[in-house]
Amino acid sequence: MAEPRPAPADLAAVEPGPVLAGLAVVEPGPPPAELVPAQPAQADLTAVHPLPSPAELAAAHPLPQATAEAIARHRDTVAAVLARRDPRLLVVVGPCSVHDTTAALEYADLLATAAQRLSDDLVIVLRAYLEKPRTITGWTGLLTAPTLDGKGDLATGLSLGRSFLTDAAATGLPLAYEFVDPALAPYVADTVSWAAIGARTVASQPHRHLASWLPMPVGMKNCVSGRMDTAIAAIQAAAHAHTLPAVSFDGRLTTVQSTGNPDTHLVLRGGPTPNYDRASIAQARSALAAAGLPERIVVDASHGNSGKDHNRQPTVVADLAQQITDGDTSLAGVMIESYLSDGKQDPETAHPRPDLSVTDACLGWSRTAPLLDTLALASRNRGRRA
Repeated sequence: MAEPRPAPADLAAVEPGPVLAGLAVVEPGPPPAELVPAQPAQADLTAVHPLPSPAELAAAHPLPQATAEAIARHRDTVAAVLARRDPRLLVVVGPCSVHDTTAALEYADLLATAAQRLSDDLVIVLRAYLEKPRTITGWTGLLTAPTLDGKGDLATGLSLGRSFLTDAAATGLPLAYEFVDPALAPYVADTVSWAAIGARTVASQPHRHLASWLPMPVGMKNCVSGRMDTAIAAIQAAAHAHTLPAVSFDGRLTTVQSTGNPDTHLVLRGGPTPNYDRASIAQARSALAAAGLPERIVVDASHGNSGKDHNRQPTVVADLAQQITDGDTSLAGVMIESYLSDGKQDPETAHPRPDLSVTDACLGWSRTAPLLDTLALASRNRGRRA
C-alpha cells in the first residue's frame, strides 16, 4: 500500500515576518528638499478590485469531507502509478481549457463512466484546466477571464472556477490542473490530484518552488523549444525544500517553507519536432538516469507531438500503446486533449458553442473513447509481461 502523502502546509497558521526591531522608534528628520526624488504618478486605485481570501472562497464552495478524502487517495494512487508500485497506466484526458462549466461537467460524467469501466488497467484523470498560458496574448482562461471578452473579472472567475472544480471532483474523478499564476494556487490546490508546470513556465523559479510545496504529483513539461534539460532541472529543484511567498488561507501574503515534492516527473510534449517515438523516449530515460532521477515519463499526445493537429493524436496514442505493450515501464502516463465535439472555435465568436474548445483543437468524445480502450489493452498486456 502506498505511503500517505503529507498534508499541504497550513497556510492559515503562517504568521507574517516580524518588523525589524527598533525601526519603529527611529524618527529621522525630513531630507533637504533638493534631495527628495520626484514621486511617480500614483496607480489608479479606482481600478483595483479586492479578491476574496482562499478561506472565503472555500467557505462559499466547500469540498465535502468525503470528496477531500477521495482526493487524498487519488494523489496517493497517481504517485504509486508513477513509481510503478501500481502497474496501471495514468491517462490525463479532457479539454485544453474549460470555458463552459455545464458542458465540461457533461464531459466529466462521460469520462467518469469510462474511468470506472477501465479502472483495472487505467487511472483516468480529468483535465480541469482553468488557466491558459500565452506566448503573447489571447484568452487566459476561465479563472482570469470568465466572460471570454478580454475583460478580466478575477473575482467572478475564482468563484465560477472553484464551483466547477468542486462539482467535477464530486464525480469521483481525480482532477488535473496546470498552475500558471502561483498567487492563485491556494484558491484551487486542494481540489487537484495531478498538476502540471507548463512548457512556458518550467524554467521559472517561482513555479519550481510552488511545485516543491504542492501536495500532489507534478509533471514538468519540456520547453517549447523541445529541450528536456530545463524540465529535468525543474524536477531536481522541486524535490528540495524552499522558502517562498504565498497567499495564506486568510488572504495575507506570508512566507511558507516547503518540504520538497518527491513525485515530480517529466512530461514530453514535443517541440519543433515530436518526442514521443522510441528513440526520444530512450533519450529521455538516459537523461533522467544521468541526473539521478527515476525513469518515469508522461507523454502528451497533443501540442508539439501532434503538430497542434488534433487529428494526429490517435497516431501518437497508437505508437505509445505499442511501446507500452512491448513492455516499456518508463511510460507511466499519456495525456490527450479531448472534449465533447471535434475541433475548436474562435473564443471571440459572438455565441461560442459550449461543446467545442475555444483554445487548442480537441478530439471529440466519440473519437476519444476508443483510444482509452486501446491504452487499457496496452496496459493490460504490459502487466502480463511483467
